[in-house]
Amino acid sequence: MSDTFQRRQQSNDRPPGAQHSMPEEDFDADIAAAADVLPGPGIDLNLDFADELLGDAGENARQVVSRRRSPGPAAAPRTAPAAPDAAVDATPAPSPSPGPAPAAAGQPPLAADGATAQTQATDAASSALQPTHPPVHPQALPESSAVAVAPAHASPTSPEPASAVATADTDSPEAAVIAHLRSHGKLSDGDLARARKLADDGAEALRTMLVRLGLVSDRDMAAAYAAVLNLGLITAEDYPDAPVAEAELSLRFLKDARMVPLREEADMLELAVADPVDHSAVRAAEMAAGRQARLRVGLPTEIEAALERLYETPEAGEPDADMEADLGNFSEEDIEHLRDLASEAPVIRLVNQIMQRAVESRASDVHIEPFADELKVRYRIDGILKETESPPVRSTAAVISRIKIMAKLNIAERRLPQDGRIPLRVQGRELDLRVSTVPTMFGESVVMRLLDKESVRFDFDALGFDGPPRQRVLQILDQPYGIFLVTGPTGSGKSTTLYTALSRLNTEARKIITVEDPVEYQVAGINQIPVKASIGMTFAHALRAIVRQDPDVIMVGEMRDLETARIAVQSALTGHVVLSTLHTNDAASGVTRLLDMGVEDYLLTSTINGILAQRLVRRLCPTCREPFRPRPEMAARFLNLPGVDESNLTLYRPRGCEACQGSGYRGRLVIAEVLLMTDRIRQAVLNHATATEIQRIAVEQDMLTMYQDGLRKAAAGHTTVEEVLRVASVSED
Repeated sequence: MSDTFQRRQQSNDRPPGAQHSMPEEDFDADIAAAADVLPGPGIDLNLDFADELLGDAGENARQVVSRRRSPGPAAAPRTAPAAPDAAVDATPAPSPSPGPAPAAAGQPPLAADGATAQTQATDAASSALQPTHPPVHPQALPESSAVAVAPAHASPTSPEPASAVATADTDSPEAAVIAHLRSHGKLSDGDLARARKLADDGAEALRTMLVRLGLVSDRDMAAAYAAVLNLGLITAEDYPDAPVAEAELSLRFLKDARMVPLREEADMLELAVADPVDHSAVRAAEMAAGRQARLRVGLPTEIEAALERLYETPEAGEPDADMEADLGNFSEEDIEHLRDLASEAPVIRLVNQIMQRAVESRASDVHIEPFADELKVRYRIDGILKETESPPVRSTAAVISRIKIMAKLNIAERRLPQDGRIPLRVQGRELDLRVSTVPTMFGESVVMRLLDKESVRFDFDALGFDGPPRQRVLQILDQPYGIFLVTGPTGSGKSTTLYTALSRLNTEARKIITVEDPVEYQVAGINQIPVKASIGMTFAHALRAIVRQDPDVIMVGEMRDLETARIAVQSALTGHVVLSTLHTNDAASGVTRLLDMGVEDYLLTSTINGILAQRLVRRLCPTCREPFRPRPEMAARFLNLPGVDESNLTLYRPRGCEACQGSGYRGRLVIAEVLLMTDRIRQAVLNHATATEIQRIAVEQDMLTMYQDGLRKAAAGHTTVEEVLRVASVSED
């Protein structure tokens, strides 16, 4: 061994360019000598110590390893060729216990076979010098993946097959999390391939790209982390009331690492983290706090909210300093600067946060309203507007411009109303946002309606249709021709009801064409035409062309004028089923509205099959609703209602829980009245009777009013009497 190191010392005295031109025999002897002085199995050897010990031999060993692992023809092995099965098997051998390992029986000793000794020494040196994965916190990984991601525990003398590296990547925590998402239907193969390509191009973690693109929701990703890594998933109530470890961990570090300290003990610090796979942030927190970390998984939005509440509580009336600094001083007339400002990160983050909160709170509309001293943001949740935290008032122009850019509207035009739409994917859900802007005294007021394409169900039972109203609607839809009208104010669910009716009529034997402004939901098998008034494509113009397309069913988004109504009536006279909407308060007013438009009475009586009027009421939360016995005067309202026993009546009131966000209501359902065009009502229409008279005749013919239908649903425990009174008039009884 001394001769070998003497030759090594001589080689070190050569010029730098000549050190690597030593004969291969001397190099192999160098490696063998280095192997003799390397520590035995079980002793950790870091990269810096190996460089100091081996010197040039370490560099040569790296070159040998890189040549062996590089693609292309492999060099001829120095050892005797192994059996074919052994060559194919890529499973690593078990690591030997610490200490000198005895030579196996029949195996030549190290000094007896020079080639074997040289190869083993080379493998030992390459094993010691091969960079290992960063150490992983033991609580952040399941036991099954500990060996795959932490090969530093393997014996340095054990050769590492080429497939071991691939196995380590495949069995990494990120790969396990992605496999969990795919197995639970949260991630499709197409979305995964798209995210993988963008992640590779941007040198970003695949898991981060999935959430950034909206292909996987924050909640689904957090649940996958918790399930795969065996960590607890916390809620917003689990965050502390006061800062923890404030002296050791700075706010900037916590923001960058997206973690919140939850609890501390003498030797332990409990952390809520958004990305438990990011081991570097956890190790940095452990080093800064001087304690071991125990991880729990939290949602990024809840972590940000906790950091803001615990560490960034502003003084009363203090503006958002970061937003104010980013906005700077500019004139709103400077359109180019406004466009640049709307593309800055703080504004984009603020608008994305507004939309994400709308999705999380199940809002149907987002109202952004500028005033003199504030920018008000309100969400319509289950039909009721609720105000939320307001952005800085100076961000008004930037926020509204950002939304207009996303909706492809003209940000320079602030004097006229504009309409647009934003296709968006938030938390893994496909959304369609209909954007409307109108000028006000202090800027443009913006309303965004959220249409969730995936959660909507075109089913009469899911919408709340039951009993006599449901039977009457199905009776109208079974007619071979005629008009079916749905009436109600904006936001009462008319379009959803029409789509549900179309889904029932959508069979292979029927051709269905719709004219809509805009097309809200895309339904397979139905030809849907969007209205474009700017090019002359109006409801009336489209209807003329539709009749020549030989349809069986025609749906008109709305009868807005006499021309559209007359073409619809003519289509019904020629054997088509026509569905449309009107804006009236009740079913009987639908007939008088068409008469007021100028449609002839004899045409209405010949074509209208029925009119449905509906409203939406909030549905009681089934988790926390509270039963009670009503007073006699309240029970008297339920007399003579079909399916209701007023003598043994039990009603329910809202209470509030976590599932319904404390409101006591979750979701909405329909209360409806359905007017059938009978002979008595036809005669009343020909006599130009008032809506009140037509309503009286319909009630005499067993039509349930919206008020009565709402009481039925209150008696069934679906809603409350207060909700029915909010949208329906008692005079209808």
